[in-house]
Amino acid sequence: MPVDDNGFMKVDTRQLDTRVRVVTPENIAFQYRIAGPFQRLPAYLIDLGIRVGVCLISSIGLTMIFGLAGLESVGQGLWLLLFFVLAWFYGCLFETFWNGQTPGKRLMRIRVLSIEGQAINASQATLRNILRVVDALPGFYLLGLISAAMNDRFQRLGDLACGTMVVSEEPHWLRDVAKVKEPDVLRLADRIPASFQPNRSLARALAAYVGRRAKFTPSRRIQIARYLGVPLREQLGLAQRTNLDYLLCALYNRAFVTDEAPESDEPETSATVTAQVMDGVNPFAPVVAREPAEVKLDEGI
Repeated sequence: MPVDDNGFMKVDTRQLDTRVRVVTPENIAFQYRIAGPFQRLPAYLIDLGIRVGVCLISSIGLTMIFGLAGLESVGQGLWLLLFFVLAWFYGCLFETFWNGQTPGKRLMRIRVLSIEGQAINASQATLRNILRVVDALPGFYLLGLISAAMNDRFQRLGDLACGTMVVSEEPHWLRDVAKVKEPDVLRLADRIPASFQPNRSLARALAAYVGRRAKFTPSRRIQIARYLGVPLREQLGLAQRTNLDYLLCALYNRAFVTDEAPESDEPETSATVTAQVMDGVNPFAPVVAREPAEVKLDEGI
C-alpha cells in the first residue's frame, strides 16, 4: 500500500460511502450522510399529496362560497392563483423558512444544505425548486435521476446549479448494549490490562462506534477507528499490527460486557485526557475536530 516520505501509510480520503466531509475555513470538519433516492422519493410524494389535497379542498370550498354569491369567476381566479403558488413556490417557501425542509422532508428526516454544510438561503431554495422543471424532462424526472446517479452526493441538476445537497438527519441515541463475539476481539480483550478503565467520555465514544460499526465497510471502520485506536494502542503498549477496529471492540467489551461500566470520581489519567481529546473527533457527532496528523495504520490482527 502507498506510504509517505516518513514511512506512514497514506490515508485514502476519497468518499467510501454516502457520508461526506465538509471542512470550513477554520479547519473544522462536519460529516453528513447523503440522503438517497429511497428517502427523497417518499418525501416528494408526501409533498405532492399535500399540494393535491389543498388544491382539491380549496376548489370545493371556493366554488361553494363564491358560487352562492354568483361570483364563480372570482372563485376560479383565486383557485388558479393558489394553484400557481403551490406549484411554483411550495418548496421555495418551506425550505426558506423551515431551514431546508418541507413537510415531506421533515417526516422523512432529511434536509437541504449548501455544499459547504451551511443552511440554504432564499435564492438557493427558489432556484433549486424552479429548476425542478428541468430535472423532470423529458418525463419521470429522467434528467434529474441521471444527474444524481453521476455524482457522489446524489445532486440533481437543480442542486448542482445552486450548490446544495440533501442530507439525512440521524438520531443521536443508542438502544441496547451490543455484543461483539468475534474470536479475534475476545482474544484481544484478554490482553488488555485489568487496570485500564475507560472514563465516561471514552465509554460513550466506544458505545457510539460499536453500536454502528455493522453499517460500515471494513475500510470505513479502519478510517474511523484510527482516531481513538492509535493513541489507545500506544497507551496500552500493544503491537503496531494490532487491528484498530478490533481494539475498540475489545475495549467496549471490557467496559460494557465483561465488566460493569465504572462510575469513577478518580483524578484524570492519561486515558481521560485521551478520551477528552478524541471526543472532539467523534465520527458520529455533527462536528468533528481539527484535521489530525497522519498516522500509521495496520490492518492485521
